[in-house]
Amino acid sequence: MTEHLAMHAAPAIPVATRPAAEQLTGPEAGFLAEVGLRIRTLRERRGMTRKALARESDVSERYLGQLEAGEGNASILLLRRISSALGVPIADLLRPEAPRKKRIALIGLRGAGKTTLGSQLAKQLNVPCVEVNEAIRRHTGLPISEVISLYGPSGYRRIERQVLERMIGDCDRAVLVVGGGVVSEEETFSLLLANCYTVWLKATPEEHMARVLAQGDFRPMAGNDEAMEDLKRILAAREPLYRKADAVVDTAGEAPEASFRKLFDIVMA
Repeated sequence: MTEHLAMHAAPAIPVATRPAAEQLTGPEAGFLAEVGLRIRTLRERRGMTRKALARESDVSERYLGQLEAGEGNASILLLRRISSALGVPIADLLRPEAPRKKRIALIGLRGAGKTTLGSQLAKQLNVPCVEVNEAIRRHTGLPISEVISLYGPSGYRRIERQVLERMIGDCDRAVLVVGGGVVSEEETFSLLLANCYTVWLKATPEEHMARVLAQGDFRPMAGNDEAMEDLKRILAAREPLYRKADAVVDTAGEAPEASFRKLFDIVMA
C-alpha cells in the first residue's frame, strides 16, 4: 500500500529562490546596500517613520528594516509597493543618486538669491533654469497674485504641485527655482526632496528684507516693524523644514560670486 501511494504521489516541483543578501558578495551586495540606503533616505526625506512606510507599502516593519540595512533581497513587486508608498518611480530605487542630482532645486525665502544663483548655475551646467512661479503663471495665464486671489492658498498649492510633477516628469536635467512656501505643503515638498537634489539658500531676515527692497518691491514695508517680525516668525517656523534639504548654502554677508562658488562646489561634489 505504501509503495502504491509513493508511485502515484505528485513529483516535487523545485521552488525558485533568491539568494539571501548575506550570501551575496562584491557588486551584488553593494547594489543591495545602495538600494537600502536609497529607501531609507527617501523615507526620511518624506518625514515617514519606518512603521508608517511599512503600513503604507504592506511590508513588515522587520523586513523593511532588513532592506534598509542592505540585508534583504526584495522582489520587484515588493519594491513596487515601497516605491508607490514613497511616491517615486521604482526606477529611482534602483538608480540611487545620479538621476535625482541631475535636477537641482533651490529653496528658501525671497531675497535668498535663488533666481540670481539659479540662473548662474544653470548656465554653468548648460541646463534649463526654470522658475516654478513663472511656470505656474504660464500654466494658468495669470499672475501669481491673481492665482492666489482666485483659487486661494490651497488652490495655489494644488496647482504648484501639478506644475512640479509635470516639470519633474519632463526635465531630466534642470535647475528649479522654487517658491519659499513649498516646504509648508508636506506632499509637494516630499515630491521635491524625492526627485531633486535640494539646496537651501539661507540668509538673515534683515538681508532677506533688504534684498527684496533692492529689487523694487516695497510690499514688505507695508507693516514696517511688523513686517520684519512677521518675516522672522516665518523663517523660524520654516527653518526645520528647510534643513531637510540635501545641502545648505549660507549667503549671509557674501557677494553673489562667493555664494555661487559655494553652491557650484556642493553641486559638483
